[in-house]
Amino acid sequence: MSIPMKSLTLTVALFVPMLLAFCVTSAAGQDARTASATPTVAPAPTAAATPDQGDHATDIQSYVGWFLRSSGIIGLFILVLTVYFLVTVIRLNSSLRREVAAPPEQLEHLQDLLRDRDHRGVVAYARANDSYLCRVLTLGVLELPNGLPQAQDAMERHGEVEAVEMENRISMLAVLGTLGPMIGLIGTLKGMIASFSVIATSGVQLRTSEVAGGISEALLLTFEGVALSVPAIYFFAVFRNRVSSISVWTMLHADTLLRQFSSSLRQKSNAAPASGPTSAAA
Repeated sequence: MSIPMKSLTLTVALFVPMLLAFCVTSAAGQDARTASATPTVAPAPTAAATPDQGDHATDIQSYVGWFLRSSGIIGLFILVLTVYFLVTVIRLNSSLRREVAAPPEQLEHLQDLLRDRDHRGVVAYARANDSYLCRVLTLGVLELPNGLPQAQDAMERHGEVEAVEMENRISMLAVLGTLGPMIGLIGTLKGMIASFSVIATSGVQLRTSEVAGGISEALLLTFEGVALSVPAIYFFAVFRNRVSSISVWTMLHADTLLRQFSSSLRQKSNAAPASGPTSAAA
């Protein structure tokens, strides 16, 4: 299974069971309340009992209508954030990969150039490509005249900057993980205020249906906020670990290439003086 499909499967596996469980539980509770509220009437002796096929569709329509009414503007805002979350996960999953940070064809081509001792070709190729590997390698090669330790230090500092930039790209997942319950809490407060306002203004006879409606709205919006928060926190942890892995893996390859480049330069410089006296004696 490819990496994008794996993350999409994880996303669906987190969202769908919670939504199905909530819908089934709510539908079962709705059916139970309807059955308990409907009086039992004995069937007429002259009429045959025929099932009403439209009752089930009517119940579904009424439940969907209740779901939309209870969600309201706050539920719509959570839905927009959920769509943004899914798009962000897909985008990050396609960009935060080792194959993007250090493409295998670039590694192979750079190694071929080093084997051929084409130092100018290495520098030109690293500058011409905009991958994580080529950016840090270019900085290290340009700093190499000051010494290998200085070049490695400069390359490591630039690698830390690249890692911070990748972490900034996944920080929105942490924001969504924190924002989801807070938005759900707003819906909870709204529903509870509506319920207690009915109790306060009901007088002698309590309107239980309106009280239950406010409580169900509070619980529904709380569920929607948590359903957004849990996958966001999970994928933030996944991508944070992936950023660390990509950074370490890329910097190891860049350091190896820099060492090979420095060693090849030393061998070339040592070979040049050795060939000079020989040609002069001839």
